[in-house]
Amino acid sequence: MTSPIIYLTRHAQAFLGALGRLLRRPLGSLLTLLAIAVALALPASLWLLVKNAQLATGDTGDAIEISVYFRPGAALEKAEQLAASARARTEAGTVTVISADAALEEFRAYSGFGAALDSLQGNPLPHVITVKPKPDYANPRGVESLQKYLRAWPEVDSVQVDGEWVRRLSAILDLMRNVLGAFAGLLALGVLVVIGNAIRLEIGARRAEIEVTKLVGGSNAFVRRPFLYEGFFLGLLGGLLATGITVILVVALAEPVSRVSALYGGRYVLSGLDLLEAATLIGLSALLGVIGAWLGAARLIAKIEPRD
Repeated sequence: MTSPIIYLTRHAQAFLGALGRLLRRPLGSLLTLLAIAVALALPASLWLLVKNAQLATGDTGDAIEISVYFRPGAALEKAEQLAASARARTEAGTVTVISADAALEEFRAYSGFGAALDSLQGNPLPHVITVKPKPDYANPRGVESLQKYLRAWPEVDSVQVDGEWVRRLSAILDLMRNVLGAFAGLLALGVLVVIGNAIRLEIGARRAEIEVTKLVGGSNAFVRRPFLYEGFFLGLLGGLLATGITVILVVALAEPVSRVSALYGGRYVLSGLDLLEAATLIGLSALLGVIGAWLGAARLIAKIEPRD
């Protein structure tokens, strides 16, 4: 049984050996790292586009409000009953009942037509309830679900959504997130291919060394270990380089974005990757490096046998 010290020593040797091999061929390593970095910087930049679009428009959930107008003559108790039922739904946040009398008094106070309203026979305004969806449901699907529920009540005359533009913007951002997911998946596959191909080329160049190692009893796992570390380094350094590219991109665009914002009376500062996002990008890149190296090395190393 291998002792922990020997086990850690072998890993340290494989770790340092993989780093040394990358440094001994700087041009080839740099080209591979650039390919990885560009592939990762593209989805990272698209993520920043979605993130900044959300920050620029603010919290759009508060801008969505559903107004429910009751039929003329509907009892106030029915409006209060519907409001209580709406509050019990998962999608609903704030639910407010505005009686016809309260709406009329408010209209009288702010419209300036008090004398004209006195001549009316009865109250022409309906009872109204306003419903604001919870932030998690302030999206097209959540709002549509609430609309269907509220419209189904027989006492309801019409249901109007205030902030249709917000729903459209939310739908566009959802579409961009879906595109980002598909785009990131394709580019992650490209990173796996780049790293796997680099490892396969390295294995081909060191075939004789691998045969000798196996001849003296080295297992496939032992032979594979330094290549996994090499894939780790390629992924890690590629992720760091991709993070640097996004930082440079944000710095380059910060001033033009600020000028455009000032033309519209705003003061918007472009947001870049925060610490958690940068760490996630680098970590996922290192993980892709290990997976790509394993895919490129596992079967090829298993096929290499010592020559007689």
